[in-house]
Amino acid sequence: MTRTIAVAGKGGTGKTTVSGLLVHYLSLAGKGPVLAVDADANSNLNEVLGVDVETTLGELREEIAKSEMMSPSPIPAGMSKQDYAEFKFSSALVEMDDYDMLVMGRTQGQGCYCFVNGLLQTQVNKYAGRYSYIVVDNEAGMEHISRGILPEVDVILLISDCSRRGIQAVGRINELIKSLKLQTNQVKLIVNRAPDGELNEGIKAEIERQGLDLLAVIPQDDMVYQYDSKGIPLVKLPEDTPVKVAVREIIKKIKL
Repeated sequence: MTRTIAVAGKGGTGKTTVSGLLVHYLSLAGKGPVLAVDADANSNLNEVLGVDVETTLGELREEIAKSEMMSPSPIPAGMSKQDYAEFKFSSALVEMDDYDMLVMGRTQGQGCYCFVNGLLQTQVNKYAGRYSYIVVDNEAGMEHISRGILPEVDVILLISDCSRRGIQAVGRINELIKSLKLQTNQVKLIVNRAPDGELNEGIKAEIERQGLDLLAVIPQDDMVYQYDSKGIPLVKLPEDTPVKVAVREIIKKIKL
C-alpha cells in the first residue's frame, strides 16, 4: 500500500529541504522503495539529495514536440508516436539505490503548465503502485493537490518560516484543503528556521488563530546555509545538526 506525503507552503520556507530529508531518512530506515517527486517547475530537490538529473518531463515534452517537425523523424520505424512518447517519458525516472526520483521541470518560455502537469499526473499514477512511499515537493500553493494531479494524499505537511505572514500563508492553504474536502489523514504545520528553536507568543497566537496543527519547530541551522552556498547536498549534513535531528523526530511523530 502506497502512502503519499505532500509538502506544501509558500516559496522560500524550506519545503525542498524538508522533502529531501524525508526521502533520505525513509530510505535509510528501510521503509522503501521511495519515490521522490519534484513537482515544482523550479526544480531543485535533486540538489538537496545530491542526484544528477539528466532530463525532466518538461524538457522531454519539448523534445517530443520538436521531433514531430523533424525530417527524417527520430521515431523508429514501426513505433507509434504514443509508444515513442512513453519510451521517452520513462527516461525521466532517475533510479538510485534506495529511492527513485521524478522531476516535473518546466516547458520552454511562458505559458500554462497544464500539459506538463498532466504528464506528471500520468507518470506518478503509473509508478505509484511500485512504492511504499511517495514524497512530493510541491510548488508554492496547492495546485497539484487541488487539481487531482497527485494520488490520494495521506499526509500534508505545511511548511512556514518563522513569520506572521508565513503562518497566514499556510493558513490559507489549510482553508483550501478544507474547502476541497480532500481525503487526507493528517494536515500538520512545521515552522522552519525558528531562532533557538523557539516560537514567540505572537507566532503561537497566529498559529492558533489560523487553526493550524503544529507538528514541529525546526531551529535555525547555519550549517544549512553553509552547505547550500558550497553546493554540498544537504543530506550530507552531520547527523547531529538541528535540521536533521528535527526531521527524524517529525518522521516518528507522524508514524511513517
